[in-house]
Amino acid sequence: MALMITDECINCDVCEPECPNGAISQGDEIYEIDPNLCTECVGHYDEPQCVLVCPVECIPKDPEHAETEDELMEKYKIIQESLG
Repeated sequence: MALMITDECINCDVCEPECPNGAISQGDEIYEIDPNLCTECVGHYDEPQCVLVCPVECIPKDPEHAETEDELMEKYKIIQESLG
């Protein structure tokens, strides 16, 4: 399941550089997560790094993009192959 950033985001800029897939970018008003690039850090870390650094805890799982751990790993492999 990809993550999402809620409107509680305070634009503190700490999450974007933590994302190993480049899934986080500045949106019109708050940061946004591209669900096509978000693997919840599967393949990189044991926990989503953006969630760990967020001071206002505004990064929950996105119910619109439910994925299993296996699906997240497959997405990670596809992303890595495209970078190679």
